[in-house]
Amino acid sequence: MRLTNKLRIWIGIVLLFVVGAVPFLTPMQTYLSIPNEIVTFNNQSQIEVPYLGKSVKIDPSKSVKALDSSVFYAEEPGDSQLVYEVAGFPIKKVNLSVLDDMKVIPGGQSIGVQLHTLGVLVVGHHLVNGQEGTLSPGEDADIQVGDVILEIEGKPIKKMKEVKPFVKKAGEKEGKLNVTIKRGKETIETKLKPVLDTKVNDYKIGLYIRDSAAGIGTMTFYEPKSKKYGALGHVISDMDTKKPIEIHEGTIVRSSVTSIEKGNNGVPGEKQAKFSITENKIGSITKNSPFGIFGKLNDPISNGKSDEPLPIALSHEVKEGPAKILTVVEDEKVEEFDIEIVSTVPQKFPATKGMVIQMTDEKLLNQTGGIVQGMSGSPIIQNGKIIGAVTHVFVNDPTSGYGVHIEWMLQDAGLNIYKNEENKAS
Repeated sequence: MRLTNKLRIWIGIVLLFVVGAVPFLTPMQTYLSIPNEIVTFNNQSQIEVPYLGKSVKIDPSKSVKALDSSVFYAEEPGDSQLVYEVAGFPIKKVNLSVLDDMKVIPGGQSIGVQLHTLGVLVVGHHLVNGQEGTLSPGEDADIQVGDVILEIEGKPIKKMKEVKPFVKKAGEKEGKLNVTIKRGKETIETKLKPVLDTKVNDYKIGLYIRDSAAGIGTMTFYEPKSKKYGALGHVISDMDTKKPIEIHEGTIVRSSVTSIEKGNNGVPGEKQAKFSITENKIGSITKNSPFGIFGKLNDPISNGKSDEPLPIALSHEVKEGPAKILTVVEDEKVEEFDIEIVSTVPQKFPATKGMVIQMTDEKLLNQTGGIVQGMSGSPIIQNGKIIGAVTHVFVNDPTSGYGVHIEWMLQDAGLNIYKNEENKAS
């Protein structure tokens, strides 16, 4: 079949377009990989720009930087926008956010933690042997496991011992208690009738309650001027309800590791430690979030290993490869151990699992078998920067686990590295 002259012309135009477009394919690939915003610190003379799956460094204080047939440039030296140009045509503008330099002192110390709940936490139900048979007053009042008792008869409840006088008084009068509970974000009013337990001759409400929790973890960092700190890298949840503990107040103290139960496949290991909640107090706890516990130190603390402030790395600056952690495996001695960053995810929004890490230090593996409970919060350092903290262990592989990026811990500690910008998300 013969081609018409018009069809030949169109085919020629298409071929010319395809051949002419080949030089643009590489720059366009680069363009597709460029984010809308690049974040860096004001102490860095060069910033990294994504380029064909890798990255190149450019100096934003200078006006032009060529990359093959494409060009990144600032319209004015030190401008807050970079222009990406292909063959003389501006294709995209990239916002450049330059943040104040942030330095914090790494931790690694073993700490004891005690939290006092906001109200009294319901952790279970039990039956009461009443005169008319077994009853469950708490369940009858629709009080559920995980609820927090905030008030009884309009009076705030902060400790377990404050509940009993109300129960006794209402029981003797055969009356009902007006109870205010918190369930998630909802506040609920209910009525709870105490029942006389004939076995112990005492009034009961059929609820197991708790007003505090205690455990051990690891300090991640503190900021020397404000004395604000971050630790653990993950939320503290109640051991029975598995729900995050809403705190009224809390305390951290010095802790001494006495022994370590090594981890094996399917069974995570654990640090055994001793501490006194009434002695050696080093700070307060004001926040329990998905990224750890936060508060303020009473005085500066030392780890005896790295007590100078270190710069922090944002999530996109973290690289796969060698790194180190600071943690305690014996007594109160902070030691440095080798690890490997297996993978890392540049995160624009807060997320708890930013890195996969693997313990590679033979000494640590011999002593612990890998990541153990109580190691959460151990700071991760790479290329002289604090990049995050150890948070979770893989149950089927105790040598590996997750880490959280440091910028989200700093944000929850109230150390805003984004100047006057709004917090990214929560």
